[in-house]
Amino acid sequence: MYAAGDVRVENVPDARLVEPTDALVKVTRAAICGSDLWPYKSMEPDEAGRRMGHEFIGVVEAVGPEVKTLKEGDLVVSPFVWSDGTCVLCREGVHTSCLHGGRYGFDGVDGGQGEAVRVPQADGTLVALPADPDEAVMPSLLTLSDVMGTGHHAALAAEVGPGKTVAVVGDGAVGLCGVIAARRLGAEQIILLGHHPPRIALAQEFGATDIVREDGDEAVERVRELTDGVGAHSVLECVGLEEATATAFRSARPGGAVGRVGVPQEAVIAEGETTFFDNVTIAGGPAPVRAYIEELLPDVLEGRIEPGRVFDRAGPLDEVPEGYRAMNDREAVKVLIEM
Repeated sequence: MYAAGDVRVENVPDARLVEPTDALVKVTRAAICGSDLWPYKSMEPDEAGRRMGHEFIGVVEAVGPEVKTLKEGDLVVSPFVWSDGTCVLCREGVHTSCLHGGRYGFDGVDGGQGEAVRVPQADGTLVALPADPDEAVMPSLLTLSDVMGTGHHAALAAEVGPGKTVAVVGDGAVGLCGVIAARRLGAEQIILLGHHPPRIALAQEFGATDIVREDGDEAVERVRELTDGVGAHSVLECVGLEEATATAFRSARPGGAVGRVGVPQEAVIAEGETTFFDNVTIAGGPAPVRAYIEELLPDVLEGRIEPGRVFDRAGPLDEVPEGYRAMNDREAVKVLIEM
């Protein structure tokens, strides 16, 4: 990406092993993330360009001499950040804050929207998948790199559990996966706040029991009407814009919890006084999806959850610029890139 709206597919030097803890992964499937749209909307011109993408599945082509858990030919999924898996923060389940980790597309590391990626700290980052999974399940496996794990993180941060009422703010891929996560964790009532009919229909298939199409004050009032006037036990904020964040905080009942996973677009948190006096817990952040992959993987492989259904468009690598445009213009929920 060279500037807002300027995404190009280019030939670059082949990815190669650099550190002894690296793995070289040939990408078979990747994705465009909603968070990729923020620079697509606002990036200042940059002559050097920025490698894009952080969600991918692929086959290991080579490993460094210090890699112990992976071998050539392994099918793997990568979380959207790389981490060593051994530092104190990784051991505490916060892989996104790894002391020796980093982000794809920065500091000389490849982006995931390409033919191959050098994966640093491969043992701590990559998760080997069954050798020959059903092709139908591959899109769902790809969601474990980000959106399904992020929806799950939002649900955990919002303290979703059996019998609880949940509100999900946002009907993008993460919000839809949040619906899946809330149902999986036993929520009794799941209210989706969204506007787009195809996404609403999919959310209902995933387990949403109620739909709120209003915005702002009207949305908050409608959530309260659906929750005996008190608000939801758990609210998943899956957008990041100021209005969505304020709606999420105001939709929580006193003593409730909000899980924030929408990338914030403002420096100040809205509704600070309201949430303080209502004893609303606010948690969340970048999802440490590496901590969740092993937990979610059996449900994907056995078909109990189908998060891959959030992909509503697929195409080859040379169609990535069109994929960005389609997602930005709300013509697609999430785009799958097939190599």
